[in-house]
Amino acid sequence: MTYEKERKYGAGIAMLLLVVVCLFSPISVMAESGPKSETKEEQRIVGKWLRPDGGYVLELSEVKAGGTLRAAYFNPRPIHVAKSEWRRMAGRIQVFVELQDINYPGSTYTLVFDPEQDQFNGYYYQAAINQTFDVVFVRKQ
Repeated sequence: MTYEKERKYGAGIAMLLLVVVCLFSPISVMAESGPKSETKEEQRIVGKWLRPDGGYVLELSEVKAGGTLRAAYFNPRPIHVAKSEWRRMAGRIQVFVELQDINYPGSTYTLVFDPEQDQFNGYYYQAAINQTFDVVFVRKQ
């Protein structure tokens, strides 16, 4: 296995472990670890983010202390966002977005911000077909 493949494989396993921890941690415990006030890094997640594999756009705004944020999702038309929040997990910013709309009945994004790459990496759960996909969102210029 080449170094590049090993690095991607290791990053994939780390991301999977992070998602598993988030999914099985009680919400009250995760909320307690939320920040008291937002920092410059948290404000870096504000903006329009493009999922290159399909042209989907996630727009994040109003990042507030305590884990609240406003999210809008487009495919290319607006899809209703039922829930959106952020938290710090293992020193990284994680964003969770739940969609509730036609063809999106409870589909979710669980994303981790990579400040070095200025992108989100994570998972999209498509509830209508009960499948999970690896996804990346890059900043839309």
